[in-house]
Amino acid sequence: MTDPISADGRDHLVRFLIHRAGVRGVHVRLDETWRHIREREQYPAAAMTMLGQACAAAALFTGHAKVDGRLSVQMRSDGAIRTLFAECTAAGTLRGIVQLAEDAPGEVSADLRDLGHGGILAITIENHGMDGEPVRYQGLVPLEAHRLDAAFEDYFRQSEQLPTRLLLAANGDTAAGLMVQKLPGDEGDADGWNRIGALFDTLGEGELLATDAVHLLHRLFHEDGVELLADKPLAFGCSCSRARVESMLVAIGDEEARLAAAGGEARIRCEFCGQSYVFSPDEVDTLFETARREMASPDRPQ
Repeated sequence: MTDPISADGRDHLVRFLIHRAGVRGVHVRLDETWRHIREREQYPAAAMTMLGQACAAAALFTGHAKVDGRLSVQMRSDGAIRTLFAECTAAGTLRGIVQLAEDAPGEVSADLRDLGHGGILAITIENHGMDGEPVRYQGLVPLEAHRLDAAFEDYFRQSEQLPTRLLLAANGDTAAGLMVQKLPGDEGDADGWNRIGALFDTLGEGELLATDAVHLLHRLFHEDGVELLADKPLAFGCSCSRARVESMLVAIGDEEARLAAAGGEARIRCEFCGQSYVFSPDEVDTLFETARREMASPDRPQ
C-alpha cells in the first residue's frame, strides 16, 4: 500500500483504490473542522450527530464526483428537523447547519423515519460553467432509510446504479466517513465486491472515529491491494460575503430592506459562521439605486 500521507489523518480526505476487487473509495476525518462547526450552535444530540455525519458525507462526495465549485447535501422534512445542510467546496472548506421546527422537543429521534412523511434528501453540485456562470446538478431521493448513510446508499443505488457502501459517524470531537464503490465495468475479480462488502461490515462507528485512514484501510483491505491515491486537507470555511448579503437584500425588495434598516441599521448575521453585516439606511438606499441603474443600462457589446 503506497502511502503519500504525511499528516496524521486529521481533517483530511483520502481517496484510494482496491485493485484486486475493482473498488474505489474515499475516507474522511474531521476533527478541528467539525468542532468549529459544532460549536456555532447548540442542537439536540441526535441532530448534532446527523450534522456531523452530513458534513463527513459532503466531504466524501467531493472525493467521488467531479467538483470544481461546491457540493452540498441537504435533508428536508416536515418533522422536528426541518433542514439539515452541509457543504464542501473543491478547496476543502466545509460548513453546515441544522434548522429545527419551532415546536421541536429538547431531544429528537435519531431515526430518520420519525421525521414524518415526504422527507427528501438532495445532493447538489455547483460547478463553474464555460461562460463563468454556475452550473447546477441535483439528485433527489425520498427519505425512507433509518440512517443518513443508508439513505445515501439508496441515493447512489437509484441515481448511479453502482453498488455503494457508506458508514458515517460523529461524536463531540470527530466526524468521519468511509465510502466504497464498485468501479464501472468489469474491473476486479468476480467475488471482489462481495468480499469488500463483508470486510466493510466488520467496521463499526467507534473504530471509524478512532482510527486514521492509513491504519484503517490497511486493517480492512490490505489483502486486496489497497492503494492510497491522494489526500486533501479539510477546514471550516464560510462562503458568505458582504457582496452576497447585498444581493440578498436587493432580492427581498426595496420595501422589506428599508424596513429592516428602519431602526438605524440592518444587521444580517450569517447562521453558518456568525459573521454580521451591517447596513445603514443610506447604504440600503444606495444598493437599490445601483440596482436600478444596472437594470436600466443597455447591454454592453461583448
